[in-house]
Amino acid sequence: QVQLVESGGGLVQPGGSLRLSCVASGIIFSITRMAWYRQAPGKQRELVATITEGGRINYVDSVKGRFTISRDNAKNTVALQMNSLESEDTAVYYCYARSNYGDYWGQGTQVTVSS
Repeated sequence: QVQLVESGGGLVQPGGSLRLSCVASGIIFSITRMAWYRQAPGKQRELVATITEGGRINYVDSVKGRFTISRDNAKNTVALQMNSLESEDTAVYYCYARSNYGDYWGQGTQVTVSS
């Protein structure tokens, strides 16, 4: 089992920044990939950014150049630095981990971009 706990969401004005963090616990040595997803009201959950065990990173086109995913294996954390936030970034953001034992999700953290 892997447990994921997110933090760092909140309300920010357009153009502002937020940093999301996700702490993993449990059978963390089995994690091969971590990612951030988001789900806006009335929309399907979408992949925002992913980072593999080897450090390979991918982003959805809409956040390229604005968001940065990073992973600290020593602290068992994955972070998402979000800059130049837009109203379209408003969503619940979920931390995800794929391990040799299955797929795991955090509880989600709300990000609201509004003036």
